[in-house]
This record gives sequence, structure tokens and C-alpha cells, in this order.
Amino acid sequence: MTGGQPSRPANIANIVAINQGRQPLTMAEPQAPTWWPRKVHQWRREGGVVVDTRPSADFGACHVPGAYNIQLDSSEFEQRVGWVIPPDVPLVLVVDGAARGREALHKLAFVGLDRQVAALMDCGMQSWLEAGLPSGTLTQVSVHSLYRDLQENGTRVLDVRAASEWNEGHIPQALHVDYRELAERLVELSLAPDEQVTVICASGYRSSTASSILLRHDFRQIRNVTGGM
Repeated sequence: MTGGQPSRPANIANIVAINQGRQPLTMAEPQAPTWWPRKVHQWRREGGVVVDTRPSADFGACHVPGAYNIQLDSSEFEQRVGWVIPPDVPLVLVVDGAARGREALHKLAFVGLDRQVAALMDCGMQSWLEAGLPSGTLTQVSVHSLYRDLQENGTRVLDVRAASEWNEGHIPQALHVDYRELAERLVELSLAPDEQVTVICASGYRSSTASSILLRHDFRQIRNVTGGM
């Protein structure tokens, strides 16, 4: 009965509870406190989850180590947070300013996820660096660079689009797993943490999210393809 159907979102319990009237939607202005970088750093060191909502290029240039990259500019932002972040796990959102923080909270409130937001870090990554805190990067490469590597040096390519997109056309050498299932299916991909893995999707958004998941699993040579397929 469920064969070939997409995986259910991680926050399905929230969605069902809201639809059944057992959990109210946030009707007032969603609120979350603002934290400065050192408090976010301590949160991360204690195992707290950080979601960086900035564009892929900004995330690639500098980000909080271990953060997920789920772009606020995506029309599926709130759904993607639900896919990637386990239910009932508190998180801190990295946003570009207070207005973007309010936008993120509004979007998450539509699916009952605003309650998971413990705080916002809206002061920018420059403040993080000025505080002397460690940061991560994610290499961004073009499709032309990827093509040259495949011709000359070789690289493992991971396609994280949906199965329907993969079936319509893909790079012959690529491995495939939907980014929504990456964390739970990582072992079966037989990728080594020290090998170079180049991640691709349709546009570079989901691949950046998938790349951030790989970085959280201690992969060290991850590259995101800008522009995608």
C-alpha cells in the first residue's frame, strides 16, 4: 500500500495534531530570544542543534561548525526543516538580521515547528568570528569544475534529488539518495569520511543541506555544486 510513496516528514506528529485540533497553531507573533555567539557556541558544544538559514554561498564561506544549512529563501523552508530536524529537538536559528528571524519563525509556525526554536542568532557570522570562535566552510564548485574533475581526477558524486528527478536524468557515475533520507542511509552508501564527495541537486539548495549533514558526520572533503543539474 505504501510502496513508492514518499517518506513522511519528521514532524508528521505535529501536522496531524494541528489538523485534528489537538495542538493549536501559534496565532500571535511567534517569539524567540536572541543569543549572542558565545552562548550559541556553548549550546553547540553541549549538543544543541543549529540551523543556518542563510544562502548556500554564505554558509559555504563561514558557518557555525555542525550547523545544518536549510535556506530561508527556499519556498519549502519549513517543510525542509521538518524533514531534516528530528521532532521535539530544540534548535537555534542563524539568520541575517531580526527581520529574517521573524520571517523564519512565521514560516515554521505554519507547521507547528516554531515551538522548537530555542533562540535566534541574528547578529551575523562576522560577530562570531570577532568573538574568536571556530568556524566551518563548505567548498562551492561549478558544474564545469565538476565535469573536469570527472574527466581528469575523479570524484565521488552524490545526487540528493528525489527519485523522480533522478530517473529523468543524472550523472552516470553518481550515487543517489534523497537528501531527506541521507542521515539514515549513510552507511549503505559506503562513503569514507576522508574521500572527496561532490554533492549535487537541481539548484544547489538541497545539496548544501545534504553537504551540511555529511559535515555533521565528520566528512572532511565535501563540495557543493552551485547551480546544480
